[in-house]
Amino acid sequence: MIKTISTQTKGLHGTLFIPGDKSISHRALLFGAAAQGTTEIKGLLEGEDVLCTAEALRKLGARIEKNTNGLWFVTGTETFKKPDSILDMGNSGTGVRLLMGLLSSYPIQARLTGDSSLCSRPMKRITDPLTQTGAVFETTEGKLPIVMTGSEQDKPFEYTLPVASAQIKSAVLLSGLRRKSPTVVHEPIPCRDHTERMLKAFGADIAVEKDALGGNVITLHGGKRLTACPVVVPADISSAAFAIVAALITPDSEIVLPNIGINPLRTGILDVLLEMGADISFENKREIAGEPVADLRVRSSALKSVNVPAGKAPSMIDEYPILAVATAFADGKTRLNGLTELKVKESNRLQAIVDGLTRNGIEAEALPDDSIRIRGKGNNACGGGTIEAKLDHRIAMSFMVMGMASESPVVIDDVSSVATSFPDFISLMNNAGANIYDYRD
Repeated sequence: MIKTISTQTKGLHGTLFIPGDKSISHRALLFGAAAQGTTEIKGLLEGEDVLCTAEALRKLGARIEKNTNGLWFVTGTETFKKPDSILDMGNSGTGVRLLMGLLSSYPIQARLTGDSSLCSRPMKRITDPLTQTGAVFETTEGKLPIVMTGSEQDKPFEYTLPVASAQIKSAVLLSGLRRKSPTVVHEPIPCRDHTERMLKAFGADIAVEKDALGGNVITLHGGKRLTACPVVVPADISSAAFAIVAALITPDSEIVLPNIGINPLRTGILDVLLEMGADISFENKREIAGEPVADLRVRSSALKSVNVPAGKAPSMIDEYPILAVATAFADGKTRLNGLTELKVKESNRLQAIVDGLTRNGIEAEALPDDSIRIRGKGNNACGGGTIEAKLDHRIAMSFMVMGMASESPVVIDDVSSVATSFPDFISLMNNAGANIYDYRD
C-alpha cells in the first residue's frame, strides 16, 4: 500500500500561490449556469469538487468551457433540462447542497449522488426546508443518493436557520430565484456571505438587514433571471490556512501568499492565530469582484495557547483541523469550543482531530459538550504517528503540516482526497522547502 510521509523541514520560503476559493468557485459556476449570457471566471479552483459541479451543470444544459489562458466561460441556459444520467457530485457537500437549492424551483427530475464520504453526510438539513417550497425528495435516511423533483410553486417563503450554515442559507435563497414572491432567511448567527455578495453582482434583488439581536434578515425578491458578469476568484483562505500554519510552526520560515480572500466572515482562523502570537502581516489590501483580498506575509512564531469561543465557529468551521495542529506546537492548554458541526463533515472531524493528535504524542480529548482540549508541547511536538484520513482532505493536509515541524515523521494512509480542494498541495509545499513524499508500506 502506498502511503505518504511528511518529515521535518528546516524552513519554508518563497511566494506561494494558493488555488482559488472553493466556495466562490462553486457559486460562480452555479450562478453562471442560471444566468442570461456568458460569465467569464478567472482563478476558478480546478479541484475535483468544483469540476464535479461543472460536469453536473453541463448535464443540465449549461455550456462550460476553459480556454488556453486558463479562463472559464459559462453560458447559461434558459431553463435546466432533465439530465440523462445521474449527477455525481464527488466529495462536494457545497456543490450538491447548493445545486439542490437551485434545482428545487425547476419542474424537472434529477438524481444526485456522490462518493462514499458524501453519501454518509446528512442532507435533511437541506431537503427539509426545500420540501416546504414544494420540491419532492426521495431518499434513504436523509442521505444521498437522492432523486428530486422541483416545483414552480410560487408563494412567499420564510425560514430561520437552525444552525449557522452558509450551505443551508444558500440553498434556500437559490430556491427563491424563480419565485416572484419574496424569500426571507433569518440568520441568527451570521456566516459566510459569498452567496449574497455574488447574487447582488449577478443582478439579483437581494437585501441584508440587521435584526434586533445582531443577526441578519436576508430578503430575496426573485422572478427575474440573473445576468452574467465577470467573476475573479480570490485565493482560498481555507486552503491558505495550511501554508500559514506550516510557516508559523516551522523554524526559520517566511512566506508570502498573494491574493488571499479576507472576507470578515471567513477569517476567524487569522483572528485566532494572531491572538496566539502569530506573525502575520496584511499587505496590499484591496477589493476584487466584491470580495476583500490581501497579500499575507507569514513568519515563524512562538505560539501560545488560547481559548476559542463557540461563536468563532461559523467564521472558521473548515479550519479547525489545521488550527488544532497549530495548538499542538503552542505552549499551554488550548480549548476549542462549539465544534458540533465538525461531526458531520467529510469525516467526523472532531474525533479525527483528537485521534490524530493523540497518535502523534499530543494530549487531546473530546469533551461531552463537543469541545476539544489540547495540551501543546511548544517546539517539542513529537509526531511519529500514522493518520487515517478517511477521505477527508483537510485531515490529510493538516497532518502533513504537522510532520513538517515534528521531531518524528508523520504518515498519512491516503492523501487522494486532497485533489478535491488543493490538487498541487504537496508540490507547492515541497517547492517551498517541505519534505513530503510517497512510500510503499
